[in-house]
Amino acid sequence: MQLKNYIRDIQDFPKKGILFKDITPMLLNYEATQYCVNELVNAIPIKIDKVVAVESRGFFLGSLLAQKLNAGFVPVRKPNKLPFTTVAASYDLEYGTDTLEIHTDAISKGDKVLIHDDVLATGGTAKAVCELVEKLGGEIVQLNFIMELSFLNGKEKLGNKPIFAAITY
Repeated sequence: MQLKNYIRDIQDFPKKGILFKDITPMLLNYEATQYCVNELVNAIPIKIDKVVAVESRGFFLGSLLAQKLNAGFVPVRKPNKLPFTTVAASYDLEYGTDTLEIHTDAISKGDKVLIHDDVLATGGTAKAVCELVEKLGGEIVQLNFIMELSFLNGKEKLGNKPIFAAITY
């Protein structure tokens, strides 16, 4: 199956000059979604304890991955969206900074963690999530993404952490 056939390009979204890669056509197609989930699961080298997924598009497949892996699901959200005690990490955007939070009890020391998001672009979001997981004592087994925009060099911010993307542009 060619997953790229289920990714729609949207010009000038969310702002002029951006070519947005829209995953909703894939989500509308059960076979394409299932194929993508299987590709992501099959790339994981060892048993996972927790799947950490990033707000909001990471949630679409993150919970499915957790179910397939018999692992817990951990949401990472923007500030003040989680109801319990949190820790935070900030990261740079081209026009400022943003922050992500995780519950303090979401990861236990030594948990084997898969981090999932829809896209690896500049790497800022993924790096912040890595910091959160490691701050709580988790061991990052892999970061996986539906797609990687390799021309933005996001991998460089992630050091030598294992990365898998079902699609690379």
